[in-house]
Amino acid sequence: MAYIKFKELSKYFDFKEEIATDKLPDYAKEYVSSKETILGSYKNSKDYAVFTDKKMILFDRDTLAVYYKKIHIFPYTSISSSAINFKPGKVELLFSFDSGYQLHINFIEMNHNKKEKLKSIYKIMMETKLY
Repeated sequence: MAYIKFKELSKYFDFKEEIATDKLPDYAKEYVSSKETILGSYKNSKDYAVFTDKKMILFDRDTLAVYYKKIHIFPYTSISSSAINFKPGKVELLFSFDSGYQLHINFIEMNHNKKEKLKSIYKIMMETKLY
């Protein structure tokens, strides 16, 4: 009898609130080089996302059963394809990476100004990919 082990093909993150760089926890700032500029940072009840001019850093924390923290670091140069979707009150960033890993980041309760900020971050990400 053969068994196939299930492996998650996509990771989903939902973020609601943009936060100032000085409000980021120290452990999040440790992963940003002194040669990088933070473009924006977001959080939900347990996770954080930090977008620099070179990479995105996602902190996936789970405190339900056993406390753990998984840190995902994605250099923009490793993105093979991406999309940005604008919906009423929501923005979705969809990524496929050279490794085959897929990532979906949702931003909820977004007004026009917040959408414009995400659009500018996305454009910088794609410009970094091209050059």
